Amino acid sequence: MNKLISLLAAIILAGFVASAPAHAQVSHEYAPLQEKEFSYNDWKYKSLKDNSPVDLRQFAQDKKLVLVVYFAPWCPNWKNEAPFVAKLSEKYRKDGLGIIGVSEYASRDDAQKFFGTTGPNFVVVSESESRDDREKTGHFGYRQKTGDMRKWGSPYNILFLPTTENPSGEVLLTKAWIANGELVETDAEKFIREKLGLPAEK
Repeated sequence: MNKLISLLAAIILAGFVASAPAHAQVSHEYAPLQEKEFSYNDWKYKSLKDNSPVDLRQFAQDKKLVLVVYFAPWCPNWKNEAPFVAKLSEKYRKDGLGIIGVSEYASRDDAQKFFGTTGPNFVVVSESESRDDREKTGHFGYRQKTGDMRKWGSPYNILFLPTTENPSGEVLLTKAWIANGELVETDAEKFIREKLGLPAEK
């Protein structure tokens, strides 16, 4: 009798797993925001949209808070985070949040295909176009400095206040908040609202 009950339970469980929605079976790589001290340099990369140069220091000038998110278009964890980043851009752009994505380890064409015909609702640039470039990128170096030992490090999030920028020179910042993985959505949004001077959401 016990064996029959166990068998029935196993069949029911198997049916539940098979019928579960796809998103319920997606694995995540969440990481908390942590303040880190490290030298983060200004950079200038070409826009995914029109190939024009984008300088990070200039981009940040009229913002209250900046999120730089490094990603590989083929990365499943970036695919998890991308809708949340787009939501943040839509929701907080008018309040002073600037988001800039840095595509890594894939061609510009692949990055453009990821965002589809409408494109992203935030600025995206390209730093590298080949997986062979992994250890040559600024992205890889910053991850090493901030304790991110993942092989590819996608996504890798940096949040900073432009008021803490060095006004000139190679080094842009010496301190920022880092998430070595997907942003924890409730915590990240609470942090962003605080830094933008917005009241907590109910």
